[in-house]
Amino acid sequence: MDTQTNQPVVLTIAGFDPSGGAGILADIKTFAAFGCYGLAAVTSLTFQNTQRVAGALNQTAEITLQQLEPLFADFEISAIKTGMLPTAEIIRKVASIIRANSIPVVVVDPVLQSTSGFGLMDDRALDSLTSDLFPLASVVTPNIQEARRISGVDIKDQGQMEAAAEAIRKTGAQAVLITGGDTATSLAMDLLLDSQGAAVFSTERIRSKHTHGTGCTFASALACLLARGRSLRDSVPIAKEYIARAIAEAPEVGRGMGPLNHFPPGFRFDPGDD
Repeated sequence: MDTQTNQPVVLTIAGFDPSGGAGILADIKTFAAFGCYGLAAVTSLTFQNTQRVAGALNQTAEITLQQLEPLFADFEISAIKTGMLPTAEIIRKVASIIRANSIPVVVVDPVLQSTSGFGLMDDRALDSLTSDLFPLASVVTPNIQEARRISGVDIKDQGQMEAAAEAIRKTGAQAVLITGGDTATSLAMDLLLDSQGAAVFSTERIRSKHTHGTGCTFASALACLLARGRSLRDSVPIAKEYIARAIAEAPEVGRGMGPLNHFPPGFRFDPGDD
């Protein structure tokens, strides 16, 4: 962190969404909203808009590493947020450079498929994600569907949600936060499992189709708050408030599931207490 500006440097390693709603563009906007300086390495060029994902051109592990090495040589990185990591080779490179640089905060958002159902990670890559990257994670942030696939638990209630979180935490992650924003209930309920046990964070659900990139944005907000020295349990409610306001103030652009407003007028983050 730059002690003069109090501006942590946060790195996103994720895919590029040309519609700007998800991936590194959403991450960078979120970093700015929380007063952090954003860096980015692109793992995949996706071909998408608010209606569908038409395809993706994945980068090689070597190209991903060539993007990352100059950043680590130049910046003091306070936190890393990972998103779309499409291949086992990329995941292993990312894990190796994190281990080599002792990054204090690592937020892993396991992006397995797009909202429209386009697969973004095969089983081989998922195996590498859980074995190579999860053990380095400060927190893993799957949604319900992702948690089901990773844990093998058919999540239908809070007890099964906790069982899934426990199964994921056994991979070595310090904490698991299963987000419930993709369910059909009246509350947006997230379940956190860490060394202190389980905690539930619930807010009233905002009904909107403009939710493209909520997972990326939420994980990025957590990365910024943790980089600023906030505890995970203190960070979750702040990140949830930000997401709620970002959905409520969505710009309503595009013909499909539109993006969030990453600078909602009702939300102001005050870093003064850091």
